[in-house]
Amino acid sequence: MPGGRTKIALITGIGGQDGSYLAELLLEKGYIVHGTVKRNSIAENQTERLESIYPQLKGKLHYADLTDATSLYRVVKDVFPDEIYNLGAQSHVQVSFQQPVYTAQATGIGVLNLLEVVRQLNPLGMKVYQASSSEMFGNNIDKDGFQRETTPMNPVSPYGCAKVYAYNICRNYRKSYKMHISNGILFNHESPRRGTNFVTNKVVKTACEIKKGLKTELRLGNLHATRDWGHAKDYVKAMQMILQQEEPDDYVCATGISHSVQELAEYTFSRLYLDWNKYVRTDKKYLRPEELNDLKGDSTKLRKATGWKPEYTFEKMIDEMIVYWMKRL
Repeated sequence: MPGGRTKIALITGIGGQDGSYLAELLLEKGYIVHGTVKRNSIAENQTERLESIYPQLKGKLHYADLTDATSLYRVVKDVFPDEIYNLGAQSHVQVSFQQPVYTAQATGIGVLNLLEVVRQLNPLGMKVYQASSSEMFGNNIDKDGFQRETTPMNPVSPYGCAKVYAYNICRNYRKSYKMHISNGILFNHESPRRGTNFVTNKVVKTACEIKKGLKTELRLGNLHATRDWGHAKDYVKAMQMILQQEEPDDYVCATGISHSVQELAEYTFSRLYLDWNKYVRTDKKYLRPEELNDLKGDSTKLRKATGWKPEYTFEKMIDEMIVYWMKRL
């Protein structure tokens, strides 16, 4: 690193969408990057998103689980990182209704496990980034239509509830033990690496399959729900910028522009010269027990503190995903 020794970063959940993009970014910046992965019966799935940088990660991937504090202690002690990016979680909202206890353990208590490990090993020397979520706000929206750091949190899913606990325990440890812990309250961010059980990649992949004659319809839940969708590449840059701040803090990361699920479908199908009305069907199976209607973030605080701004538009992001799936299929 310029002006000093090489920084060491540890990314929990490095094999995910955000983890893989963040690992690429940190390697470009000269970091030594380590990551944790969970044991999976199909080993290829664990590192599929890391193929382009796998040689640089050789010997630096470690089996660990946020619900297993002893595994976290072992990894953090061995790696002794300067920066920890906690991206590991049970991160699917719909699944959190089906596995609420595990979601609470992995997404909530798992963060406490990690903070305790850092507190015991090097509380003043390790910086921690916690991946917080716009799902924490629930349906609370400020009068101007935005959600920001001061918007009251009222989550409407087990996932959102677990994230609120993690957010608050990070703030508590920061104040109680003077630890450098920052929350990045990230709104929805997508990419070709997004899991296909998330609505953006589900819509794009299925539309491409319909275009190629592989499927005949797309089933979705609430078409009127709106989300502030950005690109994961932009958002991992915000993560790194947040940890470079002298004082730890909490920041909303968002584009400030929202689109409905219907608009997502309309745009995607139109780019493929298809009429979305002919193929999209609503299915009660995909409705949440309690709906989250609108999300739109105000990232003024982050932009002023770090200079961050997104490079991808909604349309550019979807176009990239379409190109990816048309080639892959």
